Amino acid sequence: MYDVIVIGSGPGGYVAAIRAAQLGMKTAIVEKYPTLGGTCLNVGCIPSKALLDSSEHYHNAAHTFKTHGINLSSLKVDLKQMISRKDDVVKQNVEGIQYLMKKNKIDVYQGLGSFVDKSTVKVTKDDGSSEQIQGKNIIIATGSKPSTLPFIKLDKKRVITSTEALNLNEIPKKLIVIGGGVIGMELGSVYGRMGAKVSVVEYMDSLIPTMDKTMGKELQKSLKKLGFDFYLKHKVVEVENKGKEVIVKAENAKGETVELKADYVLVSIGRRPYTDGLNAEAAGIKVNDKGQVEVDDHLRTNVPNIYAIGDVVKGAMLAHKAEEEGTFVAEVIAGQKPHINYNLIPGVVYTWPEVAAVGYTEEQLKEKGIKFKTGKFPFMASGRARASMDTDGLVKVLADAETDEILGVHMIGPRVADMIAEAVVAMEFRASAEDISRMSHAHPTYTEAFKEACLAATDNRALHI
Repeated sequence: MYDVIVIGSGPGGYVAAIRAAQLGMKTAIVEKYPTLGGTCLNVGCIPSKALLDSSEHYHNAAHTFKTHGINLSSLKVDLKQMISRKDDVVKQNVEGIQYLMKKNKIDVYQGLGSFVDKSTVKVTKDDGSSEQIQGKNIIIATGSKPSTLPFIKLDKKRVITSTEALNLNEIPKKLIVIGGGVIGMELGSVYGRMGAKVSVVEYMDSLIPTMDKTMGKELQKSLKKLGFDFYLKHKVVEVENKGKEVIVKAENAKGETVELKADYVLVSIGRRPYTDGLNAEAAGIKVNDKGQVEVDDHLRTNVPNIYAIGDVVKGAMLAHKAEEEGTFVAEVIAGQKPHINYNLIPGVVYTWPEVAAVGYTEEQLKEKGIKFKTGKFPFMASGRARASMDTDGLVKVLADAETDEILGVHMIGPRVADMIAEAVVAMEFRASAEDISRMSHAHPTYTEAFKEACLAATDNRALHI
């Protein structure tokens, strides 16, 4: 009998298992795939960042090295090697998780985990054989899968998801991305930098529509420089694979049909919770009509000894949100009183420039009727950004009009994926814009832009614009 059984070994699951083991609980983890790490490590965050880095190196070599005084000739992409390096990065990370399971004495079961009852999990191996294990507490961490539309047939050769986009054997001449969200813009960037003509079809009126509108507008400006075409407020009505060509038909706001052709179509309209094969009903667990496992504020399901975390429950589908929840649940089971402030979980888009945000957007504050002031600082005015030729983008700080407390920080620019952590720390301690503006920031650094935006929010006191 285990104290904790975790079903799923993605960032939420493996972190939950490690924290449970750290707290002295006998722990097991069940994973249906041959490798640990879930979507994030195998076909998500990690491999996509590896390809984003490789393609950014190529793009800079082709477009900015000459200005830096570095002359190259016969520059070309070796896509096979690029994919091979990505696979090696994944392998190293996956092996790292296996090491952590051993180090923390966590038993790993490879096979599909499904409920027999509320305390029993059946593990079915690929060869059809199975065994049963029992646990006092069970954590569901089964993650998500790419979503599609009912009329789109994902053949995974020409009409693909993010998973196949990580393993193409050629650079598309033309790539249509359905969905202007995070995944589409990241993977569109990978191939756009290497010469693909990318067209983005998005139903909403902005890219990255869940983020502050300013970020979507700025990202669109930057991606246009890569040759991206945008079809915003367009509804896809048909996707047809003609063999070596795919035709996408979409309706614009006036109801007129637009026809686009490409050799590949990437469907990236979000992800859906994944509970296939879990047999949740055998344990009496409630799953809602969106496919999410229903949980309370302690991430407990309607069955008291069963919890659920990560993409399979409500909230943003982010690896680091799942990690926080994994730690949270292990500590709840151990009788501790942890907390998560969901408003302060940052979101990041790893395009270049990067986009990062935490807290409320301007649109949300207006909707809530909260009076706020805004401070902005463009990277064009940053000495560090000029030195590295990364002058696209800005930092935008939203602060309470009366108390000056920082309510939201939205950044698009170089290395903002790392910079956003300062904003998270500040907001966790309920800092004011003036607090940040009076802290010394090393010069020259990109982070000075955050200080300047805070100065701008504090009586328009920015020094360098």
